Amino acid sequence: MPVNRPLADVADALIAVVLAPRCAACAIPLESPTRGPVCAACWAEVACVPRPLHDSSQSGAIDRSQSAGRYEGALRHIIHAFKYEGRRTLGVRLGAVMRQAGSDLLSDADCAVPVPLHPWRHVTRGFNQAADLASRLELPVVHALWRTRATAPQTGLTAIKRRHNVRGAFSLSPLLSHRRHHAMIVNRIVVLVDDVRTTGATLDACAQVLKGAGAREIRALTVAVAEAPETT
Repeated sequence: MPVNRPLADVADALIAVVLAPRCAACAIPLESPTRGPVCAACWAEVACVPRPLHDSSQSGAIDRSQSAGRYEGALRHIIHAFKYEGRRTLGVRLGAVMRQAGSDLLSDADCAVPVPLHPWRHVTRGFNQAADLASRLELPVVHALWRTRATAPQTGLTAIKRRHNVRGAFSLSPLLSHRRHHAMIVNRIVVLVDDVRTTGATLDACAQVLKGAGAREIRALTVAVAEAPETT
């Protein structure tokens, strides 16, 4: 249903005066809070930043990868609000950003597989951000992976420690039926989805499981790519 802008403008004025909500990215008071928790200037900043380029040839089990932007500035704040503050409506715009940046990866893909959270973390957070993003990519979403053990947060870990941290942490989901496995994974092009890629250790660990399950090609698509920590 289209938004009645005159009514929305009145609502924006009332909300701005009574509640004074601030942009989730820059903390400036929102002029149009009914349009979402991020201001137009911050979304414009995200749209204007050139997306990072990735080589089509990747090490490990990932064949191609792409990110929509760098994990910095407004995009970093938006992802943080989406992931840790439960601003799930931001997934709509972030998904659109991913579709645009990853159009080549998505065009002939068969399905999207979100990187899973450990069940306990899923319960405590209330949702899986990767699954929300995957649902916006206009591909069938297959929850093909299972996180078999809780891992320490990857933030701050070096590439070597990240790989060790996620080694053996994923398997095929016990909830994935034999029929869906063969229909959507075996000999298919699968797009792995997550919010942020740093060293790619988590994505590669997931890709290895999917390749072992018969996937023909694994592509990784994330909202952002972050700079890897120093090795010292």
